[in-house]
Amino acid sequence: MPALRHAAVAGLFYPAETAALRQLVARELDEADRPPAPPPKLLIVPHAGYAYSGPVAATAYALLRPDGGGPRHAIERVVLLGPAHRLAVRGLAAPKVHAFATPLGNVTLDTAALAELEVLPQIVRSDEPHALEHSLEVQLPFLQAALDDGFVLVPLLVGNATPEAVAQVLDVLWGDAGTLIVISSDLSHYLPYALAQNVDHATAERILAFDSGLSPHEACGSAAQSTTALSVAHQRTSQVRS
Repeated sequence: MPALRHAAVAGLFYPAETAALRQLVARELDEADRPPAPPPKLLIVPHAGYAYSGPVAATAYALLRPDGGGPRHAIERVVLLGPAHRLAVRGLAAPKVHAFATPLGNVTLDTAALAELEVLPQIVRSDEPHALEHSLEVQLPFLQAALDDGFVLVPLLVGNATPEAVAQVLDVLWGDAGTLIVISSDLSHYLPYALAQNVDHATAERILAFDSGLSPHEACGSAAQSTTALSVAHQRTSQVRS
């Protein structure tokens, strides 16, 4: 069993050369607006090539950086979900490897958490869907830069799965403030710019309202995004009960 998943889209979606990638990500993070805000629990971030989505992704990941020279947020684990573009997946695919590689170094996986998920029937342990998939990989250099590599990763590809099935997985992994949830998703595709702006604005409003009825035409990561409303509701109920 291979211990490492090698980068598949370096040189295509983002620079393959280490120094160039580090400089690009640092510049995007430095130029991103960073309004005062508490540390986020959940981020929704695009996964197109950096030439298209880099500045937007940076506005999300900049929220993880320290403000005014203060300490970085104590994020120890990142649960990363994205759609499976390359291979059909029944349920959610969890890799067997121990680390994901990027030109900035290796990201260690939370193998214990991945093993615990195997009791859920919607989880499939397989490296094959991950081998050429870009939706998770493109998030890693930004996470490495924003968190100084000080985290472990739980990468999951979402295929044919109900929102309830994905929400069950998120409930298991939700954790405390040390766990960050990242949903990798682009919004509309192939629309004229003005129409895309209108459609994406409406989709963003539905996401903020925790609408669980998004379709793949509105967001390619809708299967994961639609679970956000369910998982947030579950967590709020648990907190009230406790």
